[in-house]
Amino acid sequence: MSLLIIWHSRTGASEQMAQAAMQGCRAGDQCVAADAVTSEQILEAGGYLFVCPENLGSMTGAMKEMFDRTYYDALGRIEGRPYSTIIAAGSDGEGALRQIDRIATGWRLRRVAEAKIVNFHAQTAEQIWALKTVDREVLSDCEAIGAGLSEGVALGVF
Repeated sequence: MSLLIIWHSRTGASEQMAQAAMQGCRAGDQCVAADAVTSEQILEAGGYLFVCPENLGSMTGAMKEMFDRTYYDALGRIEGRPYSTIIAAGSDGEGALRQIDRIATGWRLRRVAEAKIVNFHAQTAEQIWALKTVDREVLSDCEAIGAGLSEGVALGVF
């Protein structure tokens, strides 16, 4: 089984973090933009890493739309599979995290790694819309998250 990293990004932060997570992954794992994810990919994956920004206190609309498109096809068919999350936030990220966790609960996924919330402290329109550069230390953490999830899924540890 493989890890599926699903991401959406508006200003580059989530994409950079998803790509960093993918650097730690094994061959056969996938990193797919939320708007391109299919129900088949959800069903075939052995675990998931959801990476997105928080927008207006919620997960990004593109990530929500991915869940809307795939939810019922996967319902009852992926129980017990592992997941984790990486959230790019302007202030706290907790709203996006709660939403993803609620959907994961419906799918009966198991959180196997603590969520990583990266706060960019963007509070003005200019700061929010600005392209982001993620610190090397954060990218290293994301790579480690990807490696841990990938290895755990491959070994059947989760």
